[in-house]
Amino acid sequence: MRKISYAEFGGPEVLRLIDAEEPHAGPGRIRIAVRAAGVNPVDWRIREGQVLGAHPVELPAGVGQDAAGVVDEIGEGVEGVEIGDRVFGEGTDTYAEFAVLSAWARMPGGLTFEEAAGYPSVVETALRVIREVGVRPGQTLLVSGAAGGVGSAVLQIAREGGITVIGTAGAANQDYLRHLGALATTYGEGWVERVRHLGRVDAALDLAGSGVIRELVGLTGDPRKVVSIADLGAPQLGVRFSGVAGSVPNALAEAVDLISRGRLHIPVEKSYPLAEAAAAHTDSRAGHTRGRRVLTVRADAHPVPDAERTVISGR
Repeated sequence: MRKISYAEFGGPEVLRLIDAEEPHAGPGRIRIAVRAAGVNPVDWRIREGQVLGAHPVELPAGVGQDAAGVVDEIGEGVEGVEIGDRVFGEGTDTYAEFAVLSAWARMPGGLTFEEAAGYPSVVETALRVIREVGVRPGQTLLVSGAAGGVGSAVLQIAREGGITVIGTAGAANQDYLRHLGALATTYGEGWVERVRHLGRVDAALDLAGSGVIRELVGLTGDPRKVVSIADLGAPQLGVRFSGVAGSVPNALAEAVDLISRGRLHIPVEKSYPLAEAAAAHTDSRAGHTRGRRVLTVRADAHPVPDAERTVISGR
């Protein structure tokens, strides 16, 4: 099979499309023929060699943790899923034609594989940081870097929970934030005063790592009311850096519920062929994303076995 791999830390140029052995589903896991893989900032942060304690890396390494596809192997002890099911979830080395998932759910009706691949880590992160920042119904949450995947999810999930949201993003994304129900303003010079003009801020999230931690603490009045997923220096200012995932199965279940009820939609800004993973990383790192970026993996050449339920032991 084909997969994206890298043998050294560095820029996007270290990524290579290689031939590799197929992975197999061990106990409690499933394997999918990947149709699409989500592109997350954590992917290029790990590739660059940033110190992320929750993601130890042994080189050479694969890339990716989110994917959507068709189940073609079921590990020992797994129940509630069948060969041929369309699922989305989280696993390892998902920039590949086959990937093993450790958490999954059936795709809600009406989603394409590209759309579904953009949800798993994004929704888990959004749910986690809303919980960690301690914002309650009736309060106001400021989201710095609100137009990307996590920001899009945070705005919708918070509003569903009765929380007012203020979002900052580039000028081109102001209408997009308003469409998601946020009070919107641009970043750049004078942004703090523009936020103050929109109302009191009870809690804040830094999703872009654009050097705004001090300002967010000033707006909330308490570093304990600020959480960052993008600035590794945040703890030096008393702000929590959130990088360890919570329950992905629970997040997927909530995602399915919200999507099925029409309460959550994250658009795919751009889809890239698997061979263009480096370009996807370059664009993701540049920011200014509206929604998600994903890789389309041409796995259709590998038909899913038309057979009864297949259970295999770990290998």
